[in-house]
Amino acid sequence: MSPTVDELRNDIRTAVGRYERVEKTGFTKESLQAIAVALGYLSESSPRPSKAQMRSGIRWRIGERSDDDPDGGRSGFTKDELRAILTKVRERAEG
Repeated sequence: MSPTVDELRNDIRTAVGRYERVEKTGFTKESLQAIAVALGYLSESSPRPSKAQMRSGIRWRIGERSDDDPDGGRSGFTKDELRAILTKVRERAEG
């Protein structure tokens, strides 16, 4: 059986050093920042951009967008995007 969206989010959270969440919830700004850092979109010392900017940057880093412009972007990630994020985070951690 394939993982649920919540399971994928928690796998991503733990892969970037954040804590799993019991309740069903999207990513916090802190989690998005940790993902963006893990994917090389932001550096550890970068000021935290808006959630929309980080989501766009994450989508850009996984190949879902041609740029990181937040205009016209969706808010949450799709299940396929979550799978791609988890794969990229794991690849970069191994690599």
